[in-house]
Amino acid sequence: MIALKRTAYLSVAISTIVLTGCLSGGGGGGSDDADAGFVCETQGDTADGAREQQFRIDNCDFRITDEDLKAAEFSSLAGYESATQRSGVLNDALYRIEVPENWNGQLVMWAHGFRGGEGTSLTVDNPPNREQLLELGYAWAASSYRANYYDVKVGVEDTNRLALNFSDITGLAEPTKFLIAGYSMGGHVTGAAIEPENRQVLAEADLDVNYSAAMPMCGVMGDTTLFDYFGAYNLALFELGGDGADIFPADDVATKLATARSNLWIDYDANPNANGLQGSGFVLYQILQNLSGGERPVYPFGFGGYQETLQDLADSDGTIDGILTDQGVDTSYITYRFESDQLQPNLPETPYSAGQTQQELFVNASIYRAVPEPDANGPRGIGELRWIPKINGEFTIPVLTLHNLGDLFVPFSMQQIYRQRAINNGNPNLLVQRAIRSVVHCEFTTAEVEEAFTDLVAWEQNIAAIPAGDDVLDAAAVAEDDFGCAFTRGDRLVMQGLPTCASFQVPL
Repeated sequence: MIALKRTAYLSVAISTIVLTGCLSGGGGGGSDDADAGFVCETQGDTADGAREQQFRIDNCDFRITDEDLKAAEFSSLAGYESATQRSGVLNDALYRIEVPENWNGQLVMWAHGFRGGEGTSLTVDNPPNREQLLELGYAWAASSYRANYYDVKVGVEDTNRLALNFSDITGLAEPTKFLIAGYSMGGHVTGAAIEPENRQVLAEADLDVNYSAAMPMCGVMGDTTLFDYFGAYNLALFELGGDGADIFPADDVATKLATARSNLWIDYDANPNANGLQGSGFVLYQILQNLSGGERPVYPFGFGGYQETLQDLADSDGTIDGILTDQGVDTSYITYRFESDQLQPNLPETPYSAGQTQQELFVNASIYRAVPEPDANGPRGIGELRWIPKINGEFTIPVLTLHNLGDLFVPFSMQQIYRQRAINNGNPNLLVQRAIRSVVHCEFTTAEVEEAFTDLVAWEQNIAAIPAGDDVLDAAAVAEDDFGCAFTRGDRLVMQGLPTCASFQVPL
């Protein structure tokens, strides 16, 4: 049995609030020119065998009510009363637009995060740096998207559609430049919107936008590999817990979870943290660490708090809540590590299995592998994005990302996958990444977001002046106690129990 580092015994209490960074909506207020009288007309003609999401859309599961329209309205910020606000409905999606009096001619598109299990409600967010945008003269716009769930395809289409309709809605000139930013699933929307594969398809549908720069934050930059990560963790949990799966989607999930919790923790309900583990639970701890981005200083603080979130995904059928028509989770390329170093990210196109120990080889051979149905997320027809658009790392504009080091819902490994794909496609100099020392998903201080945006637009104006970032693929650097200190602004010591950079010490 391998020994845990002493930092592993630290813990922080994280409830489902870890997800609020990507789920929260923006506030609103006064009325502007929101479209009235919107009625969803039920299609009722969904083809047999269609994906579940198509049934939801065709049967108006995401209809917009008068209350939704009212909620989309928003008022000016103090000190920016001269800015113009617009809200309404475009192609079955709510929108917000704000233009400062000193508009510089540029438009920032804001892409919101995941909305799941929220029934009929469509909601639209304000960008987290709204005040900064207005101060600098940027207009911004945001869409609710016309559907909830993990529908990145709809997110890209509706965000771009709103950008292309900006002038018609506002009566102003076409923007001179478009930028795009987003949180969580909105980070996936952001990354997908700038990929050549997707842009070609969008152009076929007259929905392409020529963005000048992008800022995905806490984003799903590994596209479908996020769901491979969820599947891989739970398959490892079952096997190490003593009731391994022999099929995927797994059967009798409740029993498997109960068995794992009983065998891997001393008392899961009382203490799901690392210092409550026993037996093979310590192997599970190391496996999750490597699946989520490798050894890093903030990981120990989030291990226990994310267990409910990760284990709640154990009964997934692989269709991503009906976004796909068939099972799309793939863990066949995953290498589970708990003794050797994770020197390269797990990638389906370039699996990395070198350097495993004998014990790791045995465990890897024992864990059941999920294999996707052929073309579960393959290319589709002319003008039709994949159900879950790909992020191949082929972008041609400046991209600056932020990511929380201790996030295990959308893990730090998403950044490593993004970096490796950018390298594989010869454009690493267009990607700057910054690690933020927080365990909460999409939790950034205003200073962190504003600094990133300031650096991004300066870079876009002078492409040779690449801003500073973190080397997310240097395993030794990522494992250092002070990793993430360079761009973390704000002390999470009180809020999350995390040591400050200046005071960080491994406990005795």
